[in-house]
Amino acid sequence: MKKKTKLIVNNNDDKKAGFEISKQFKQFNQINDIFSRAFWDKTIKTKNSDDFFLSYRKQPKSKDSIGFQQKDFALRNSSWAISDIFSNRSMKKGKREGFQSLMGNSTPISKDRLEINDIIKFTLELKSIAKLFGADLVGITKIDERWHYSHRVDTNNYKAVKNHIPKTLKFVIVLGHSMNKNLVDTYPSALAGAGTGLEYSREASIVTQLCSYIKGLGYNALGSMNDSALVIPYAIKAGLGEYGRNQMVITPEFGPRIRFSKIFTEIPLSIDNPINFGVQKFCNICDKCAQACPPKALPFGKPNFTNQSLSNISGVKKWTANCEKCFEYWTKIKTDCAICMRVCPFNRDFKSLEGKIFWKIATSFFRKFALWWDQNILSSKRIKPNLWWETIFKEYL
Repeated sequence: MKKKTKLIVNNNDDKKAGFEISKQFKQFNQINDIFSRAFWDKTIKTKNSDDFFLSYRKQPKSKDSIGFQQKDFALRNSSWAISDIFSNRSMKKGKREGFQSLMGNSTPISKDRLEINDIIKFTLELKSIAKLFGADLVGITKIDERWHYSHRVDTNNYKAVKNHIPKTLKFVIVLGHSMNKNLVDTYPSALAGAGTGLEYSREASIVTQLCSYIKGLGYNALGSMNDSALVIPYAIKAGLGEYGRNQMVITPEFGPRIRFSKIFTEIPLSIDNPINFGVQKFCNICDKCAQACPPKALPFGKPNFTNQSLSNISGVKKWTANCEKCFEYWTKIKTDCAICMRVCPFNRDFKSLEGKIFWKIATSFFRKFALWWDQNILSSKRIKPNLWWETIFKEYL
């Protein structure tokens, strides 16, 4: 019998990433994530949750509410189309690729392995290829098994099964995909859900292409979206951003308006260092997302080790949401809610002069002034979904 590898806690890499991990740490079992629980846990699985998932396949009846009408649901559901086709192709095998299992890729690994003499130069080149395929951000870190799910989900019976990631894979390429700000600014609405679906569909394409490229160079590469491992710790370790009160990674380029995918690979790469620009210090004085959360699922106060839910990982000091309250609200409105993303003071266009000035102040000792500025002068305003439909002509014609 093989001896189980001991999971190391509180090493130097953790300190660089800002992680505080206790002896109570346990790898997360994906069977306990809130979306999986909605299929087996009677406290989560309700008629509302069934209708929520069904609404992505069978468009619900139009409502009178602005943002929840026929065009809104049609745009949301069509934005998910590529991701759905990709992830559902192995469902009969109990694998929902990119969500409950690794993403399949039919490209064979070339027998001729590219010799890499300058790892730093090659890494920059590979990042450029990832951006050529459409990624907005790219970071690289070492594999850390603590963030891998102890088990994945078999979608035939919603039972926990072994989660296997080959030991030969040593690196993780983390890809960031920015969400359309104007769509994000319409949350909560079915229309805003198109911003989520668009990125999952893009991820499926970008990850598949980059994996195929790496395999063409003679190295193994396995693509992943929400499956197999927690992407937030990997994104932080890869230097793409910091963890915020709203349970999201805040990036210098897009704030919280970003989704992540990942590739496990054996190709030799130069790793990135975590960054620290003061998000936790800002979030310690800002609870705007918690105040705005309709079901009051987000925490106040400072990060701690307390779990609010079976769907939380144990033994990590952080802000932790009540996943049951959050998901229950999603099922009521039949679409995802990211009000916490929309109202975040970091939800800005950081290419604009205003965004650049805000960033400088918010990440400095003058963060209290930045918070006052956001609250009183330049707060991110919600775009009414009907106005989004009116302005789309100006943006794309």
